[in-house]
Amino acid sequence: MTKRVNDLMRWSCVIQCNSAVKQICVIPHSMLHTVTEWLWWERLWLPVNVSWADLEDREGRVYAKASQLYGVLPIALFLLFVRFLFERLVAAPLADVCGVKDRLRRTVEQNVVLENYFCTKAHVPSQADVRALCKKTSWTERRVQLWFRRRRNHQRPGLRKRFCEASWRCGFYFFAFVGGIVALHDKPWFYSLKEVWAGFPKQSLLESQYWYYFLEMGFYLSLLLSLTFDVKRKDFKEQVIHHIATLTLLAFSWISNYIRVGTIVMALHDSSDILLEGAKVLNYAKWHKTANVMFVVFTFLFMLTRLVIFPFWVIHCTWVYPLEWYPAFFGYYFFNVMLLVLLMLHVYWAALISKMLFKCLFSKLEGDDRSDEEEDDSEEERNSKRSHMNGAGIRGRANGH
Repeated sequence: MTKRVNDLMRWSCVIQCNSAVKQICVIPHSMLHTVTEWLWWERLWLPVNVSWADLEDREGRVYAKASQLYGVLPIALFLLFVRFLFERLVAAPLADVCGVKDRLRRTVEQNVVLENYFCTKAHVPSQADVRALCKKTSWTERRVQLWFRRRRNHQRPGLRKRFCEASWRCGFYFFAFVGGIVALHDKPWFYSLKEVWAGFPKQSLLESQYWYYFLEMGFYLSLLLSLTFDVKRKDFKEQVIHHIATLTLLAFSWISNYIRVGTIVMALHDSSDILLEGAKVLNYAKWHKTANVMFVVFTFLFMLTRLVIFPFWVIHCTWVYPLEWYPAFFGYYFFNVMLLVLLMLHVYWAALISKMLFKCLFSKLEGDDRSDEEEDDSEEERNSKRSHMNGAGIRGRANGH
């Protein structure tokens, strides 16, 4: 009798545990369902009185769908593969023709203590750390600093890599811009921005818009994926923000059917990027005068497109004209905020470009001012000689000479 009671109690505990597990499994599922419903709430993405059902394909009209965005990743990987082939089969032979060669770098002495510090702590040691490393290695301060300078140079990409990377970007921006103009030249909203919102959001998707969008999104995703092995620049963080903001903006505009204005924004940006990358290619090939002329033209076009047309035409188009068709909603504010993020990045880059333009006009522009340039070993020797001469001059004046 006691054994039977124990068995019944054991089975009741097992049943209670199973029911508790089922409840635990049901809670995350219900939470996920709630989050999904909130994420795709129509008022976040669409104007009032418009639902997802209104954007279903019917009667020959085709609309953009969020599920299609999964195709961006394969395109990005394909573009990385195309870039790999381009840089080796096109850009590298072109670099040979143009005489682009990497600088001869001095060998770095083997030193376990300095190598461990360089890999684990910092590439540029403080003065206090230099003194401490001198004690550990029995080297002079100048020798330790020279070791770090040469070790940093070995970490930096060579001139040929910069040339190949700029060539790839220049080529893509050129073909993307030409493709964008072909896709837009016969569209009424290209000439009258009010036409962007005619019939919004029930605007049928065109095949040219589909490919233009996905190639651009794939390209920016490929840039985001390749940031770790691309030439690292001083505005690395700003580039990450720019690529993420661009992808977010394009993805949101795709889902909310802001595609017409999205194509205009992409074409506007590509127009000046061609000249920037082209000027860098020419500069690496030591065609300095041609590069300087192209850079001046780029600066003018950048200021015109990014600081005049973009805020006073495009953002005005997305901020003012939509309210003539429907009341403001979350997507309206989100889209315009992302455009303002891009505008702030434009202002930041305009300052850098102005600095580079000054160098271009009044000295020799030695490449992209955002790039981490190689350090010359002779700088230390010149500084040493200069300090020696200054010291001798001071002693001379002290002696009355």
